[in-house]
Amino acid sequence: MRLPLPLIAAGLALATVTSVASAAPPAPEISAEADHLAARGYDVTAYFTDGKAVRGRAEFSTEYKGATWRFASADAKAKFLADPAAFAPQFGGYCSWAVSQNYVAPGDPEQWKIVGGKLYLNFNARAKELWEADQDAAIERGNANWPTVLSHHQN
Repeated sequence: MRLPLPLIAAGLALATVTSVASAAPPAPEISAEADHLAARGYDVTAYFTDGKAVRGRAEFSTEYKGATWRFASADAKAKFLADPAAFAPQFGGYCSWAVSQNYVAPGDPEQWKIVGGKLYLNFNARAKELWEADQDAAIERGNANWPTVLSHHQN
């Protein structure tokens, strides 16, 4: 069977678009804006020690998993360096609700909650509300989706 030339050309064009789209790099493991600041520059230890969101300072910075992390003090930075996994937000700081729904969105450090000794961020107040309404199941779904959700979506 011979296919008409325009149909062959359309098929080749579609194959090219599909291969380019599937070649897109996965989202980075740590959610960071163009400035590469994890948690938008907030001190992730402060959620645990102060019970609130606190901006970090550039003079107390470190690199971890390809992002820059800022802290409010040298002591906070030392705590993080002693055990980064204990303080780093779950799902790389991406929105916990989004990851539970199998996509990624940036997390807002002002929309946070500690559950079971782990820090979770959400995109905005509404996402946090949805996540909290279904919190245990959302955490379970998020854990099941993480980190493979990164390869399916771009930040």
